[in-house]
Amino acid sequence: MAKVTLKNNEVHTIGELPAINAIAPAFNLVGAGLADKSLSDYKGKRVILNIFPSVDTGTCAMSVRHFNESAAKLDNAVVLCISRDLPFAQDRFCGAEGIKNVEMLSDFREGQFGKDYGVLFTDGPLKGLLSRAVVIIDPQGKVVYTEQVAETTNEPNYEKALAALK
Repeated sequence: MAKVTLKNNEVHTIGELPAINAIAPAFNLVGAGLADKSLSDYKGKRVILNIFPSVDTGTCAMSVRHFNESAAKLDNAVVLCISRDLPFAQDRFCGAEGIKNVEMLSDFREGQFGKDYGVLFTDGPLKGLLSRAVVIIDPQGKVVYTEQVAETTNEPNYEKALAALK
């Protein structure tokens, strides 16, 4: 269980992020148009998982915008922005913001992703949502970078995450 804070108040997640060099846990999420999406859909690509509580918060929206801008410059890579928001809310946000270089995925159906990746909040006001984290997976499906953001209202370390792709 990871200990993180939300506005300096301690909250907890269900577990820990996957270990570096471990095979990334498979997942089934929901994408645009309610399409089923799985990790295997991105086989052979470098995958950046930008995980956060809700696209309707300022910090989460900033992370999507930042990765959207960065993703346009990446080769053989895809950025998956994952929350428990409904796909309709994710689509609305992307349309309003002109977001085109990342894929929005939702864990709203089963919540299994949050459990398998250790990011599901187990207490506090965001209980049931996903904590802010970044996980990078190489083309062979191995985890090469993780960051569990210690203070939920802070943005992830974009530079360090993107450097892990080199």
